[in-house]
Amino acid sequence: MTPEEAIAYIENFTWSTTRLGLDRTRELLSGLGDPQKKLRFIHVAGSNGKGSTCAMLAAIFQAAGYRVGLYTSPYIQDFRERIQINGESIPARRLAETTEKVRSVADAMADHPSQFELITAVGMLYFLDEQVDLVILEVGMGGELDSTNAIDSPECAVICNIGLDHTEYLGKTIPQIASTKAGILKTGCDCVLYDGPAEAAQVVSERCRKLEIPLHRADFRELLPLREDLEGQSFLYRGKEYHLCLLGRYQLRNAAVVLESVDAMRRRGWRIPDQAVEQGLDSARWPARMEILCRKPVFLLDGGHNPQCAEALTESLSVLFPDTRMIFLLGVLADKDYETEIDTLLPFGKEFICVTPPNPRALPGDKLAERIRAQGGIAKSAVHIEEAIGMAMEAAGESETVIAFGSLYLAGAVRSAFPDVWKSFSKK
Repeated sequence: MTPEEAIAYIENFTWSTTRLGLDRTRELLSGLGDPQKKLRFIHVAGSNGKGSTCAMLAAIFQAAGYRVGLYTSPYIQDFRERIQINGESIPARRLAETTEKVRSVADAMADHPSQFELITAVGMLYFLDEQVDLVILEVGMGGELDSTNAIDSPECAVICNIGLDHTEYLGKTIPQIASTKAGILKTGCDCVLYDGPAEAAQVVSERCRKLEIPLHRADFRELLPLREDLEGQSFLYRGKEYHLCLLGRYQLRNAAVVLESVDAMRRRGWRIPDQAVEQGLDSARWPARMEILCRKPVFLLDGGHNPQCAEALTESLSVLFPDTRMIFLLGVLADKDYETEIDTLLPFGKEFICVTPPNPRALPGDKLAERIRAQGGIAKSAVHIEEAIGMAMEAAGESETVIAFGSLYLAGAVRSAFPDVWKSFSKK
């Protein structure tokens, strides 16, 4: 099996992705010798902020001297990004070898595992083979019935910001969604909770009480932003100053959750010096989250994909670019609440360049442009991603700002196409 064949094999089994449940994952992992039972985890759930939180945690534990596995989804550009050790993606050869082992078990199952279940098993085998000290494990969707929840009790279960997302699977209300995400809590772990909606906190707190596990809550009243520019941001949390290279005011809230997680892990005996915390926060990077692709014009890429992300984005733009209207390169999925996103972005948008993200669920760019014009905005559509980037940069010139936003699928396509478009633009 070649690396390309491995990826094609895994991606072939998308048919069962909506059939939530752990039976297939447990059967698959059992057939592989239950590698997850020999690993230690921080398990991270939530509607928004999971990836950034995982990246910060991984950077901190790596700075503390641990060998750290990182499992995230979806990927931005390279399928192998989903499985990393100390910042390095799984090598292509190892992906092929490990997928071959997983296939030997999966293909013998009467109910074949899905794409996400297959890649989860690949990650578990690889992390065990490489003898990592800790795995930072991001939930794919929800929590209770997500394939990653086939693990036993983690060291720490982190629940990030909870909002209305994937409502067709997880529930129509915040308490319902919180209940699903709280399903990652198990006896023997610690819980860290984002300082979010009261109704979500109530659900999580009750679950912790029933399981008799410690609950550590981030307290945003103890969070004080100090400085923010395109080089990063400084802040105080519980009286101590930190620097974070990740942009976006919402990242400070994610950082507060990370700091509470570090404190919980210290109480469990993990050695994490203050210097490692500071170094980890300062070095953490996460693609497509307020990521700067160039500076003339300033071109920011953000893979936000729901109304909560749009609100967080505009909050950050108000700080970085006060009293400024920007050029938006926008592409969304049709099954998202894009109308609310448009309402949030319109006051900040001088012009919208709309394009179709590379996904079967995408809303066509021309339809998105029509909707924006109907809501009072100025919008054009582009046929392909390269054209959209060029149109946005032409509209911005060298003095204005471009924000690419709306979907991680859009973000991956923009990130891949950007270098060539930038070369052509910079020569003009």
